[in-house]
Amino acid sequence: MPTTFHGLAYDAFDAQLAAHFWGAALRLDVAPGASPEYAELVDGSSVGAPRLVFRRIRDGRVLRTPLHLQLTTTDLDGESSRLVGLGARRMYGVVGGGSRSVTLSDPEGNAFDLVAA
Repeated sequence: MPTTFHGLAYDAFDAQLAAHFWGAALRLDVAPGASPEYAELVDGSSVGAPRLVFRRIRDGRVLRTPLHLQLTTTDLDGESSRLVGLGARRMYGVVGGGSRSVTLSDPEGNAFDLVAA
């Protein structure tokens, strides 16, 4: 059997808190049974979002974002404001090559990009 993409695992200090932020940001539900240890998002729509699992890390290391989730939107300013209202922090914006994007961080400080479609 070939290797296939299954989803993304997200290390967090509080899996449930991170899942609720990302669930609201992506308009997905948090699966029943979420806890600070483990949580998962449920895609009940036809969007087909990848599986996104949140798990608590305990080793005391500082979280770093080895990769950024990239979200697209047709309303960069409005969606950026909505995400900030959910608890994200704006880090910086980028304009170049005919595209606009903004890098934000989630409530735990993990960076992600919002790109104008």
